[in-house]
Amino acid sequence: MDASHASELQYFLEQEKQKAVLNELVGKLTDVCWDKCITGTPGSKFSSGESSCLTNCAQRFLETSSLILRRFQSLQQ
Repeated sequence: MDASHASELQYFLEQEKQKAVLNELVGKLTDVCWDKCITGTPGSKFSSGESSCLTNCAQRFLETSSLILRRFQSLQQ
């Protein structure tokens, strides 16, 4: 395998790893926010309270995840 193919493979693997991390994050976000905000069996639409709760929960989850990621990155440097 030449250097060009090795570089392409490394790039592909890194992209796949990032996709897997993102999928895991979305799964965790869904589990956490669903359990927190949806109290009964949902109907065809979320109530305004459920919708607001889901929005706020997702935003806090992503902000916290971003903060943790930045902290780990700063520790690695």
